[in-house]
Amino acid sequence: MKEIISQCKDAMSKRIEGLDKELTKVRTGRASVAIFDGIKVAYYGNPTPLNQVASLATPDPRSIVITPFEKSLIGDIERAIQMANLGLQPTNDGNVVRIPIPPLTEERRKEIAKGIKKTGEDVKVGIRKCRQDANNTIKKAEKDKEISTDESKGYQKDVQEVTDKYIKVIDEKISKKEEEVLSL
Repeated sequence: MKEIISQCKDAMSKRIEGLDKELTKVRTGRASVAIFDGIKVAYYGNPTPLNQVASLATPDPRSIVITPFEKSLIGDIERAIQMANLGLQPTNDGNVVRIPIPPLTEERRKEIAKGIKKTGEDVKVGIRKCRQDANNTIKKAEKDKEISTDESKGYQKDVQEVTDKYIKVIDEKISKKEEEVLSL
């Protein structure tokens, strides 16, 4: 039974890690190279992550500079960013790609905050599914007379405590990110 609870914790931790990755991709109006994490550039015919074909830097809070390792990739990098549909307009000077980060409108900030809440709710659903799976396994063990009713209730209580802990972590992360988006 301890193993079941441990597996449940592992599954919940993975969902939190996924949430963290999603939240780093959210545009907040500040320059962050994390918004380019999912972008792939055609490099000799193979889709290659942008950070493997260029160095990314944020010289100031309102711009990002991408310096390709090979000058011939500038056009491909520019196209990949435009195709990613991030609402950013890259420009190049022949050596680097510059991306100005425009300030977000109040309406856009509210849209992003709603998206953040939805992401948080989706992760909570996943956490609750983990809890349900663990509880079903515990109830089956009780039904098969492998553990007593009291043990079953104790294990279910442990699973609920773990669930509550992870739900609280999600709420904190979501409210922090919402605050960051809405406060700029």
